[in-house]
Amino acid sequence: MKKLEETVKKPTADKLKPKLFSVMKTYSKAQFVKDLVAGVIVAIIALPLSIALALASGVNPEQGLYTAIVA
Repeated sequence: MKKLEETVKKPTADKLKPKLFSVMKTYSKAQFVKDLVAGVIVAIIALPLSIALALASGVNPEQGLYTAIVA
């Protein structure tokens, strides 16, 4: 119950502040490089897979790429 009271007492500006602002203060270059490598690996896997799924579904490969990028 005490935690609820502490949460209610906080100013509303703190509640509305996006979490990204507080996370970026501790985000290091090493973490960025790791995230970048992970993103490239996901792209290497996802793009050919989306082309293959589009072909298997009977649509153009371009539509599979559009779907992968949007989704």
